[in-house]
Amino acid sequence: MKYDVKDLALAERGTRRIEWARSSMPVLRSIEERFSREQPLKGLRVSACLHVTSETANLMRALKAGGADVRLCASNPLSTQDDVAAALVKGFGIPVFAIRGEDKETYYGHINAALDSRPHLTMDDGADTIGVIHAQRKDLAANVIAGTEETTTGVIRLKSMERDGVLLYPIIAVNDADTKHFFDNRYGTGQSTVDGILRATNLLLAGKRFVVCGYGWCGRGVAMRARGMGANVIVVETDPLKALEAVMDGFTVLPMLEAARQGEVFVTVTGNMHIIRKEHFDVMRDAAVVCNSGHFNVEIDIPALASLSNGSAPIRDEVVEYRLKDGRRIYLLSEGRLINLAAAEGHPASVMDMSFANQALGSEYAVKNRGTLEKKVYRIPRSIDAEIARLKLESMGVKIDALTDEQRKYLASWEMGT
Repeated sequence: MKYDVKDLALAERGTRRIEWARSSMPVLRSIEERFSREQPLKGLRVSACLHVTSETANLMRALKAGGADVRLCASNPLSTQDDVAAALVKGFGIPVFAIRGEDKETYYGHINAALDSRPHLTMDDGADTIGVIHAQRKDLAANVIAGTEETTTGVIRLKSMERDGVLLYPIIAVNDADTKHFFDNRYGTGQSTVDGILRATNLLLAGKRFVVCGYGWCGRGVAMRARGMGANVIVVETDPLKALEAVMDGFTVLPMLEAARQGEVFVTVTGNMHIIRKEHFDVMRDAAVVCNSGHFNVEIDIPALASLSNGSAPIRDEVVEYRLKDGRRIYLLSEGRLINLAAAEGHPASVMDMSFANQALGSEYAVKNRGTLEKKVYRIPRSIDAEIARLKLESMGVKIDALTDEQRKYLASWEMGT
């Protein structure tokens, strides 16, 4: 079995972490049990490009239980948990190509290694396997039944490809599932981003002016959690509806240039590039802390920051100080990469339980509908969304009502009126 991980000796620790996460993932466990019986993915090859974490490991186990031949590579150079990667190889027989801190060449080499199996299904967090197939390895596309995409950034890319008519196979937009973005993006990103900032800096957030750039579901979550820690939250937005929502939620909304003058901690969560730029660094306070929780490290214009500086130096494990030519200091966290995964452990397992349930059931749906899906981006069917929510409630011991026959008739009728 081919693989490339840091050290197989780390496997025992990784296995313990995988089992710890598994205990908080009851929905995925139930899917794994059914997959083991029914084998819906039997004989199919899956190339997954995801954050290599203990939660992801449990998704890989579920796919393998369903009969799939799985290969896994990292979707971010700094998000790999090396002990988990080792455990998947040594303990579960799943080929992994991921090493924390790998350079760009190694990163794309690992993606290609995962694709060398000539997959029937691709599984992405950021659309990188899809991107490599479309740009460099188009010969693989004819063999692919469908792909799944986990993140907002990836879905944006893929919908653009669909509009331009260049998408080579169907995509299931896992991110668009309500049981994904309502919970993973909001509660997962919110908690894990604040966790990453605190682990990296050990700052007291209470009383800090905390700037959240972007008020999508991730930004909502970060703003909510930062306020819960006592921070004075400022939101930056370009969408008038989201900006209005932020105001109605009780947050201060400012243009980026004004927020840059006031803020002490900055987080970007937009899925776009160069949100914090030279003109913003020019007016920031001394000792401002800047980080990103969007998928790619392009939201902060790091070359512009470097050009304004006399030099940089590491201060803590995930903190680099840039000393500006006028003497001010700006602290960049985790190289501008995902702070919640680079400096912390990513989302809690209980929320990834629903996200990865969508990945597993989205893959099953694609296989069941093989040959009928067009080369488009599809939302997860609402029936799958509802089933995942039902299973999650059941695992929590929460019961809900059901509509009576009379109520169903009323909702379906146009004649009953008031």
